[in-house]
Amino acid sequence: MSVRHTWVVSEGGATASWFDVRLAFADGARVDALAVLSGQDVRVEDVRAEPPLSLDDLAVLAEWLEAPLFEACVPAPARAGAAASRRARPAWPRGREERRLVAREYRAAREEGGDPVLAVMRATGHGRRRSLRLIGQARDEGFLAPRRARR
Repeated sequence: MSVRHTWVVSEGGATASWFDVRLAFADGARVDALAVLSGQDVRVEDVRAEPPLSLDDLAVLAEWLEAPLFEACVPAPARAGAAASRRARPAWPRGREERRLVAREYRAAREEGGDPVLAVMRATGHGRRRSLRLIGQARDEGFLAPRRARR
């Protein structure tokens, strides 16, 4: 099972986050769902299955999705009950190891078809400018391919 944060929409004071959920079974069957977190509610907006779900399977779909969606949608500090600082950054190494991890996050996002800069921003907790600087440093150290060929 995989849950991937797709996009966020903010309007006024309200924020809604969408998540792509994929369940893959050993027999080759799969279920793709689109879930939205709005306020304190998580709703499933769309479900696609191959082969189609029976009514019994559709009835237990919520049980299949409940735990993974909770893990993806609710931040860890909220699950633990502790309030975190708004600007708290995840623990992240510095120096050469930092640039190696930035390159890994960048490549993983590219392979998944996502925004690599946004992936680095999420992983490091830094803003866009700092993340771009880290990506450039990873390129300079040879962890990533050069952006363009030198003439």
